[in-house]
Amino acid sequence: QVQLVESGGALVQPGGSLRLSCAASGFTFSYYAMSWYRQAPGMERELVAAISIAGGMTSYADSVKGRFTISRDNAKNTVYLQMNSLKPEDTAVYYCKVVIATEGYWGQGTQVTVSS
Repeated sequence: QVQLVESGGALVQPGGSLRLSCAASGFTFSYYAMSWYRQAPGMERELVAAISIAGGMTSYADSVKGRFTISRDNAKNTVYLQMNSLKPEDTAVYYCKVVIATEGYWGQGTQVTVSS
């Protein structure tokens, strides 16, 4: 069965950095694009970043461009989200997602809190 397990969330001060990881299993990781989403309290879940199967193409929400970097290691079945220059408005639960045959699969999420 498809499993996505996020990790790396924490409490961090404004201006700080975090790297999130999403370990995938139950499917052929290198065959699928991956994405990161986030959901802040009272807000809808939003797309943060996406990456193609070999990592050659990436896209980002305008709010994180220049600060976040998505990457993947197909040998480790893992997708990453490097987050720099964090702002309080980046506070959210972060999820990774894969779409397989039109069905979306989500991890359980990891909490990122940006606060002084």
